[in-house]
Amino acid sequence: MKKQMNGDSLLKVLDALSNPYRLKIIAVLHKDRQYVSQMARELGISRPLLYLHLKKLEEAGLIQGEHEISNDGKAMKYFELLPFSVPLDAGIIAEASESISDKKKE
Repeated sequence: MKKQMNGDSLLKVLDALSNPYRLKIIAVLHKDRQYVSQMARELGISRPLLYLHLKKLEEAGLIQGEHEISNDGKAMKYFELLPFSVPLDAGIIAEASESISDKKKE
């Protein structure tokens, strides 16, 4: 996410980062990629709730998931953190606000 974000993508990233569990997920993935069951145990939340948070982060382009098959044949979903930077100041917000779609202006 090195390029300048438009208004809609900035809103999506800020929304994704506005939850304490999602910040904790980023902290876990900052160390190393993880599979869902391990993350759920580490964070002390259910896998269905974790998947909801992972989906939000993935839609914002902050993480990426992929399926792998373990040695014993189990399908495992791993997630990793994608490189991103969210510079933010009044000028960036003003510029990004010009590209917010009409459905977001309400």
